[in-house]
Amino acid sequence: MRGIDPETGEYLSASRSANRRDALEVLALGEKLAALTDAQLARLPVPDSLLPHIRECRRITSHIAHKRQLAFLAKQMRREDDEVLEAIRDALDEDGEAARREVAAMHRVEKWRERLLDEGDAALAQLLDEYPGANRQSLRQLTRNALEERKRNKPPRAFRELYRELRELIVEGHAGDADSGETPLYDIPPEED
Repeated sequence: MRGIDPETGEYLSASRSANRRDALEVLALGEKLAALTDAQLARLPVPDSLLPHIRECRRITSHIAHKRQLAFLAKQMRREDDEVLEAIRDALDEDGEAARREVAAMHRVEKWRERLLDEGDAALAQLLDEYPGANRQSLRQLTRNALEERKRNKPPRAFRELYRELRELIVEGHAGDADSGETPLYDIPPEED
């Protein structure tokens, strides 16, 4: 209820509870920003005036001093426009969504690898149906080598190589499909066991 009342012309301010909620939201946003690396911060629309405060917050390790610095960071953030804070929140949400998609893709690749190792040629045939561009010989050889490594308790070189090959096939193959109008990988629901 901020702004001017159209009937009386009085200035309406937010309630104390609303102000407190807003302050706590900004504090939580400040905590998220302080937890990010410099590379992650560079991708966000964070004003240059806040960067030294964020770095200082990261530098301080004492619990109480860290809390005090977070409160100071939140105070500096509240001085920024609401649009700036909203842009930071939106960018953080997009980064979080991208990370979730990446994790889902990784799980899908791991699931295919486990299916290839457990089910053998039946899973390979199904994989080739889903991804016709897959190299049958390479996948079969890597699967065989990974099973042999597992049986002999050797380092999992072929196991990792199988993961890389599947990742290239599944994830990066779908990245190219996104331009062609097909359904991207992260929109495909995971298969249920």
